[in-house]
Amino acid sequence: MEGDERVNLYRVLIVDDEEEVREGIIRKLDWKEYGFEVVGTAENGKDALDKIEKLKLDIVLTDISMPFLDGLELGRILKESMPGIKIIIFSGSDDFEYAQKAIKINVIEYILKPVSAMELSAVLKKVKNKLDEEYKEKSNMETLQKYYKESLPILREQFLIGAIEGKIKEMRWREEIKRFQLEFLKGDLVFCIIHFDKRKNLKKENLFEGNIGLANVSISKIIEDTMEEYSIYTKFIYLDRVILIASLDEKYTIDLLIKGLNEVCNEFYKIFNKTISIGVGNIFNEYNMLKNSFTAAEDALSYRIILGRGKVTYIKDVEPNKVINLEFTGAEEKKLLDTIKISTEDEIEKVIGNIFKNLENYLMPLNGYKIYLMEIMISIIKLMQSYNLKMEDVLEKDFNYYNYLENITSLEEVEKTFKIIGKRINKHIKGNRINSSKLLIEDAKKYISENFSDCELSVEQVCSHLHVSSTYFSSLFKKEVGMSFVNYLTHVRLEEGIKLLNSTDDKAYMIALKVGYSQANYFSYVFRKKYGVAPSKYRKS
Repeated sequence: MEGDERVNLYRVLIVDDEEEVREGIIRKLDWKEYGFEVVGTAENGKDALDKIEKLKLDIVLTDISMPFLDGLELGRILKESMPGIKIIIFSGSDDFEYAQKAIKINVIEYILKPVSAMELSAVLKKVKNKLDEEYKEKSNMETLQKYYKESLPILREQFLIGAIEGKIKEMRWREEIKRFQLEFLKGDLVFCIIHFDKRKNLKKENLFEGNIGLANVSISKIIEDTMEEYSIYTKFIYLDRVILIASLDEKYTIDLLIKGLNEVCNEFYKIFNKTISIGVGNIFNEYNMLKNSFTAAEDALSYRIILGRGKVTYIKDVEPNKVINLEFTGAEEKKLLDTIKISTEDEIEKVIGNIFKNLENYLMPLNGYKIYLMEIMISIIKLMQSYNLKMEDVLEKDFNYYNYLENITSLEEVEKTFKIIGKRINKHIKGNRINSSKLLIEDAKKYISENFSDCELSVEQVCSHLHVSSTYFSSLFKKEVGMSFVNYLTHVRLEEGIKLLNSTDDKAYMIALKVGYSQANYFSYVFRKKYGVAPSKYRKS
């Protein structure tokens, strides 16, 4: 392809309940020649939904008539949850009503069966041209640079930065938000920090190398294209990151906001093959808590080191037991506490060592260091309190930090003590985090075991019971259990189905209802897919 076109092939999923049809469509064309690759197939809409999220698709090519979930219903779900995916429908009927329904779910093309190679190639050319135009518009360097110059309202940005840095008084804040058309910043608010994940050894031709500003403008553009249905917000750039302040209410909830931010992450990766990470702070409704929410968003963002890049992290998910919301007053102090919370013992040694090494640049009597060392000690004590750690868990028995600093004889002694304390706190925090995660998953499993017979049981229902966001729960569940929530629920239901087949004379449709399937046919389909036989044949065997 030419330099200004998208280099990667567009990814296609083919959905039809007949294997012959699926294979026939694949064989009709040299897909790569037209700029596409078929990355998967599915035999019905439910099967397709299980595959779509992890395949990162551009196009779904689907039949209308299929068991369990037809093409129109699949298209409706995708329109709501993944509107960026293009849908092509093929059908054996030219029924006008079908065509009307297809238009309502934004189907890009409607093809009648049997599908000929000539017709399919013509449709793919049209779809590719449309996709190329969309990607080119988002990726074009000149467009991004122009948008960069036009999208920075300087005064508004400086006002919001001043608020973050504590330079704006509450009275001025209330007056200025009207001037800057920010009246929606009232009630419950939350800070989000969007960070471009820079990587080492980037190729020279990389679009963003040496130009973090252009990366942030690209992020801003995707936010504008994506977030309208998920949140009311304003955004600006601060310290080489995109900052978003969102207003929450009954319609625009924190869960909906996080869902939209995840879509932003996915879109950025699809377009640029690069990741962004997002930290979401505490919800606040008083101006004097504004800076606290921003600091909490920074804390949440720092967890990308252990949770992985390219994700949205909500501070309440990773620090649910935090009692005191810390406010760090300087970069050195923040780095120390972040390192104690999430890094290795070697890193703790290094960071604390650097703090004391820097003290060597200040020639003064020993007493001159005591206020500075007291600030470090108080920050560490606050960190312990925020995780409900007891003094005796970390410090030596009868340790009194006031007396200790009053009677110090050398900086080397204090440095050694701080390193010991930092590593002990780090060990407790990591242990508590692991235990908290395991307890959460055990609660989830217990809830599933008690409610799997509910045909409407969903990950959202479980998360509502546990009071966590679905994004965090899904990631944690798969990490701890080794399979997705849907696969685990299916496993539990089928295990119970086996028990009932072995111990009762109930008909298959009765067992289906008891284990959470409203349709006996779908129970039979899932059962056969896992065990290779229908429920009735399993019982006879």
